[in-house]
Amino acid sequence: MALTSPPPEPSTEPVTADPARAVPGSLLTQSWLDLTFLHWAADPADVAPLLPPGTRPDVLVPGGATYVGLVAFRMHRVGWFRLPGVPYLGTFPETNVRLYSVDGHGRRGVVFRSLEAARLIPVATARLGFRLPYVWARMGIERAGDSVTYTSERRWPGPRGARSRISVRIGELVDEPTELEHFLTARWGMHSDFFGRQMYLPNTHPRWPLHRAELVECTEDLVVAAGLPKPVGEPVSVLYSPGVPVRFGWPLRPAGIPTP
Repeated sequence: MALTSPPPEPSTEPVTADPARAVPGSLLTQSWLDLTFLHWAADPADVAPLLPPGTRPDVLVPGGATYVGLVAFRMHRVGWFRLPGVPYLGTFPETNVRLYSVDGHGRRGVVFRSLEAARLIPVATARLGFRLPYVWARMGIERAGDSVTYTSERRWPGPRGARSRISVRIGELVDEPTELEHFLTARWGMHSDFFGRQMYLPNTHPRWPLHRAELVECTEDLVVAAGLPKPVGEPVSVLYSPGVPVRFGWPLRPAGIPTP
């Protein structure tokens, strides 16, 4: 009886500054504005147990580190399908803790461990409808010249009082982002566990306009509240972006076929 070898693992898609694939249809539209990206290197062994089944930590080089991201920004005018975005309920500060993932089909993405948001109705909708770990928080964003400060204090669900205060000074525009900077910011999908099934939600947006930034203050316990070790030392990357408009397509089945 002839033995057959298992099919080879699909190669991981390349890191690209522009969308990795076409995104048919339109499930959600929104803009992400005034973003600050903070990243620390992490051991893939610490991250792997926190990822959905069927995914593994994404690394830039084999055997290298993965990353934990703390991303603060202003969500602007979330809209369903191709309807106009909602001005009040769809506009609010948000801060998320995210990890970097790749699935068995080689698709790179992010996994959210927590998403603080300042509007209760969107939080409840995302938790119930998409099983995303949104939490309701008291939040603010203040801009003064070239400085931006983001504050957040968790309200519901717990742990109550988990908080962050991030302040950065915006620097020069990045003409040629490094491969690591693209790896940390240009992510073209989200992996999640949807009622026990793997879900991949693709997104598309213009290329990020990125600025280097100086971290002035970072006091936070959101990373630990998300089940990760406390970050050690300064972030390996601090970036700012004025933002981009974003469109999410329909979730993809594991084989990559859009779900009707």
